[in-house]
This record gives sequence, C-alpha cells and structure tokens, in this order.
Amino acid sequence: MLRRDFMKMVGLSAAAVCALLPAVAALGQGNEPDKRVNIVWIVAEDMSPNIPASGDNTIETPNLSRLAAEGVYYDNFFTPAPVCAPARAAIATGMYPTRIAANQMRTGPWLRKLVGNGVSAETLAWYGENWLPEGVRPYEAIPPEGARMMSEVLRAHGYYCTNNGKEDYQFHVAPAAWDESSDRAHWRNRGEGQPFFSVFNLAITNELQIWFQASKPLAVDEDLDVPVPPYLPDTEIGRQDIRRMYSNIKIMDDQVGGILDQLEEDGLLEETVIFWYTDHGGPLPRQKRLLHDSGMHVPMIIRFPHREHAGTRNDDLISFIDLAPTAHSLAGIRPSDLMDGRAFLGEFRDPSKRKYVHGAADRFDANPADPIRAVRDKRFKYLRYYDTDKPMYYHVDYREQQPIMQELQRMRKAGELNAVQALWFRDSKPAEELFDTQADPHEINDLAGDPAYAEKLAELRAECDRWLEETDDINLMPETEMVKKLWPDGKQPETAPPEISIHNKMVTITCATPGASIAYKLVPKEGEEPEAWTVYTQPFPCLGAEQVMAVSHRIGFKRGTSEQPL
Repeated sequence: MLRRDFMKMVGLSAAAVCALLPAVAALGQGNEPDKRVNIVWIVAEDMSPNIPASGDNTIETPNLSRLAAEGVYYDNFFTPAPVCAPARAAIATGMYPTRIAANQMRTGPWLRKLVGNGVSAETLAWYGENWLPEGVRPYEAIPPEGARMMSEVLRAHGYYCTNNGKEDYQFHVAPAAWDESSDRAHWRNRGEGQPFFSVFNLAITNELQIWFQASKPLAVDEDLDVPVPPYLPDTEIGRQDIRRMYSNIKIMDDQVGGILDQLEEDGLLEETVIFWYTDHGGPLPRQKRLLHDSGMHVPMIIRFPHREHAGTRNDDLISFIDLAPTAHSLAGIRPSDLMDGRAFLGEFRDPSKRKYVHGAADRFDANPADPIRAVRDKRFKYLRYYDTDKPMYYHVDYREQQPIMQELQRMRKAGELNAVQALWFRDSKPAEELFDTQADPHEINDLAGDPAYAEKLAELRAECDRWLEETDDINLMPETEMVKKLWPDGKQPETAPPEISIHNKMVTITCATPGASIAYKLVPKEGEEPEAWTVYTQPFPCLGAEQVMAVSHRIGFKRGTSEQPL
C-alpha cells in the first residue's frame, strides 16, 4: 500500500482522522502522498447499447464517444437482474441477487424509507398496494455473514466515498457505506489529497421519463428516423416514444460531459478511472424486466488515466457482480471471498475468463412471481421458464403508462400484431428457449427444438443447473416461505448493540453478532455532531471528544446502537 503523511490529515475532522489511523499505522515511517487511483462510476438508468460507441449511430453522443475514444468499450457486459433494485444489490455486494434473497422487485426497505421521509398515509398505502403482493410484508435481503457494501470496504481503506442520488439496494444502507449519499454528494467535499470513489446516478433515461418528458421539446430532431425493434409497433406513436428515448440519452450525454468537465477543472482526470455503464436494459416494452439481451445486455466504457488502452474494445464476458471486486482491486484491496464476482482489472485481477453469464427474473411490483432463469455464453442464450402455464406477457401497471405500451395493447386487441410482436403475448410459455444472439439479436427464433442445436441446449441447461445449485437460489422459493426462512420467528433478526470500552484514552468497540460491521462518531466538546459515520477497524484515541456514538449492523438485520461519554 502506498504511504500518506499523517501530518497532512490535520485538516480533516477527528472522525475522518480516526478512520485513516489503521492505514497510517500500516505504512511505517514513509511520508509519500497517497497516490491511489480515484474511481468514478457514472450510471445511466434503463438503457441498452443505443450509442455510437456501441454501433448505433441514430444520434450523436459526443461525451460518450469521447470516453470511448479515450478508453475501452466493453462489448459483453451483463446484469444478472433486468431491473434496478436487484441489479443494485448485485453491484453493492458483488453477489448474485438470487443468493441473498434480493431478486424480487421490491423487497421493502425502499417503502420503509418513505415513512421516514414524511410520506402521507394515503401515498404509503398506494405504494404498499402497488409494490408488494398480498401476504408479503416489507423485508430485507440478507447476504452471508461478514458481507459488506463495497463502498464501506473502500472507506475502511481510506477512500472518500459518495453516492449522488439513488440507493435502493433491497436492504437498508449500511451506516458506514458512504461519507455522503445525497443529491449534493461529490468528491469535492473530501479531505485534501484523499482518494475517492464517487457514484453519479443519471435518471433522465429511466423508463418513467418516456412519459414524464412527453410534453417537453425533444433534444433530437422532431422527425428523427429511429430504428424500431421488430417486437415494437412501427407506428407514429411507437416511433415518437423511441425518439423520446434517444432524446433522453442525448440529455444524459450532456450530464456525462458536465462530470468530465469537473474532473478536468479539478486536475483529476488523469488520476481517475472512470466507469460509465447502465443499470440494466432499455426503457421500452420487452426490454427492462426481461432476460432477453434487451434487458440484460448493457454498454460499459472505462477510461483509464492518461488514456491507457485508448480506442480499444474488450469482448470478455463481464457481469455486474464483477464491479465490486474490480473497484477493490483497483484500490489495491484484495476482494472478499464472499463475493461471487471476480476482478477484471487492478492488482488482484483474475486472469481467467468467464465462459458464461447468468440472469434471473422473479416478481415485479405487486404481481405474482413468474420466475425465469438465463445462461448466456458469447453467442447463445438459454432461458428457463418455471410457470409455463402462465402467459408469456407479464403485466406491470407502471409500464402500461407508456404510450408505446398502450399502442401495443391497442394493436393486440384489434388483432393487428404481426407474428413477431405476438410472440410476447402468447398464452403460455415453453419450458426452455435457446437463441443465437449473433444471428438473431432480438431473440425471436427459438432453437430449443432444433436437433442441430441439441448439444448447445444440453450444455447451457447443465450450466443453469450448476449455477442454481452453487448459488442456492433462494428466490425460487415462494416469497412468503422465503421470508419465513429469513425471519424464522416472524421478526427481523437484530444486530447486537455495540459495546464500547475505554482504556488509556483509547476507544475499543465490539459487537457480539458475528459478521456485523461497526461504525462510530466522535462528538467534539465544541461543535456539531459529524454527519457521516466512520468505519471502525481498530481501537482509536479519543482526540478530545466528549462522546462516542456507535452503531452495529449486519446487512438485512436491525441495527444496534450505543453511546458513551468520554
């Protein structure tokens, strides 16, 4: 690990100093400045590879094109879940959402957060009716003992970590996960010279913006000629929503440019690894929420300092579960063995190549679950359906607000759908499907019954079985039974309160719950309580504070708290 001069920390708060003490103690006598790389994630919502860098030249995206020209475009990047909350659970933990009971959309912490934000009882009741099915109460995903949010690990190693805007992880955010998580969060609020990890979530490309922005002028030509996927209506209503999608992408590109400008203004562009990617597939019908490539396959560009590997492409299979271990590896931190993912960059890069990526879809909103599992290699996609007697189309009220979805439904009722469009509205589902994604990128021609592909079908079927067994896919259980397994007595498990002890003006904090993390705040004798919790890693000095506050937390459990005067 590179060294940092302790005297350079005097401008930080007492809590921030304490957070860095473990790293300082490990550095010995050196006084070199901390030169660890900064990491920025720019995450656009609900977007497939619809930019020039991906090969779609419908519109110009100058900032993303610049990133690609100065960095690496990743051709085979996939989410294990085609909707935001489960996908974010995978990003935050480096684990499959199906392993940690996080694959239903949603589980409840997001709903509980509304209570704390003063949402009216009427609004809360509406959300409860529309986001959770009957008989399922809010619950939290529970990763294995010792699991941490990836940003908490970075903070424990001295990084300043910010999240601008969105959380929504299927569990309550760990107290020590972020130095700041808000619309104002920014690397500019860190201590001088401190390495940072900053996430910026860009919501303009979200599905709801298709109808939210409908009354506003387009950011593209009003008569823009747009490609219409064969499963969508090639009507003026359909084309107009697709234009709106590209318009929103154009606005998002401008937002990316603003972040790049700030890095340049601060002289940090060549000290930062910049990731741009999207949280799952596109916003249009038969994209988001489905395990076709239109829901799983997403674009990613990474720009390295000094334009290393500029203008190149990478075709390795990469999954969202690889993001957390890769960020840790770039920061010089060995990834946890608890993670399902593997680092594809950095000091602890795994040189082996993935042969497959995997995906899962279960419940969406208050509708009954309709589980599907997917396995994909570089060319072929295997889909397994569990409730074959249910229609292929999964009704979601939220999606029905899109004019293009309403147009599909109108055409359906009028008998105007062509054979390709009608595939989504079949009355039942096959047990399996197989698609050649190179010859058939929209996954229309099912090859599962073709003897010429029997060997590939058997291979991917066996891989799906192996993956399900390895990950102990808890989300295949009925959700009410799954919650009973997570909460055996009907109550959420609790983290034991932290125990604070002081000896020779050194503070030690412990917790009886195995695998729990601990965070603390030092309240100064004069001044205000710090806003951010500090990750506890080892005993620390009191530094003239009058009180220590501590919180213990195992992800998915209730928190424990305690405080003690000094």
